[in-house]
Amino acid sequence: MVTLTGEVTTRELRSRLSDVLGRAMYAGERIGVTRNGKLAAVVISVTDLEVLEELEMAHDVAAYREAKATDDGTRVTLDQLRADLDS
Repeated sequence: MVTLTGEVTTRELRSRLSDVLGRAMYAGERIGVTRNGKLAAVVISVTDLEVLEELEMAHDVAAYREAKATDDGTRVTLDQLRADLDS
């Protein structure tokens, strides 16, 4: 698994934004942005984002297919759902 290749603080990011973007875009680096010592965000390439979105879509499709395959046909009304949630 690929992890962060670098970190910058939010203050550093302000002055080094062009460099950080270049590293993400061209070198494929994943750069963590910290705020008050805690990881707040990660700068990644568009390619990495597209891969993540494809994985998310594949997961959603698999979950849909599983739900459809195990659907027993039972349905509830909105009122029944609300009553069950209030219980």
